[in-house]
Amino acid sequence: MMLQFKKVTNVKQQVVFGTMYYITLEAMDGDKTKVYEANVWDMPWMNFKEL
Repeated sequence: MMLQFKKVTNVKQQVVFGTMYYITLEAMDGDKTKVYEANVWDMPWMNFKEL
């Protein structure tokens, strides 16, 4: 599967033990545009990021 990034459509941020980012994006999958969601947890003082 080869995806081609189109655009970010929404980002939300929540402060927890670090910061949780909720990212909604669109990507082309062949000839169809699909919506994907990614969650990124960031704790920079611990050199930690998780997708």
